Amino acid sequence: MEALFEAIKDWFNTPLSIAVLKSGILLCIALPTLMFISRLFRKILQQRLSPQAGMIIGKLISYSGFLLIIVAVLNQFGFELGALLGAAGIAAVAIGFASQTSLSNIISGIFLIYEKPFTVGDLIRVGDDIGVVMSIDLLSVKIRAMDNRFIRIPNEDLIKARLINLTRFPIRRIDIQVGVAYKEDPDHVMEVLKDIARLNPLCLDEPEAIILFQSFGESSLDFLFGVWCIRTDYLKLKNSIMTEIKNRFDAEHIEIPFPHRTLYTGATTEAMPIRILKEGTGDDES
Repeated sequence: MEALFEAIKDWFNTPLSIAVLKSGILLCIALPTLMFISRLFRKILQQRLSPQAGMIIGKLISYSGFLLIIVAVLNQFGFELGALLGAAGIAAVAIGFASQTSLSNIISGIFLIYEKPFTVGDLIRVGDDIGVVMSIDLLSVKIRAMDNRFIRIPNEDLIKARLINLTRFPIRRIDIQVGVAYKEDPDHVMEVLKDIARLNPLCLDEPEAIILFQSFGESSLDFLFGVWCIRTDYLKLKNSIMTEIKNRFDAEHIEIPFPHRTLYTGATTEAMPIRILKEGTGDDES
């Protein structure tokens, strides 16, 4: 037992044990300090600049500080800083050639921060994906889809893609295509639509609703009915306004037609046979 204690005592007197002890103290002090500074800068920059700028700069501080801590720890074990920097430079060149895509994503992320097409919390559409922006990082943007799926999109793809910010402005317009039968009076239809927008509490009075007689469709008179709302009421209004159009048209006896087709057999073909059933008898005439 005494030999074991003597061995432990001798080990603590070696340069290696001193280096391990200093490295442990350095890590215990430096890591919490780095996390505190990173979070502090992130909060300050989020208030003064933007949430995504705070996230990016906070992570840059974290990565840079962590790299310095690693260098300091290695220095305690006798690694020379010059040799480390030389090796790091060679490794950086090799990694740079091997990770051109990552570098492209980083540069694209910088452009996203500068251009600010969206911020954290915005609802965006990229291709077929719609979701709320959770974070904007150096390599990618992470969004939470409407069905609670997690989607990661590389920054380079966002720069190239057609991106739609659905919540950039405080109000939105809902465009509804409405078709009525040809027998209906267009002026009456437009008055009914205007009254529907006026009575719905979620519709904004300013800007006023847009009602356009768009075209003569194949089976209907086609109208564009556009109503404005606060962006947070978009889904509520879309659901309620569609129900109100159907109920009000039924009350006003306005027909919403289904597609009609007229069959023509041609001048050189025989006439199509027609059977007329007499009501109540079941007999037919050709």
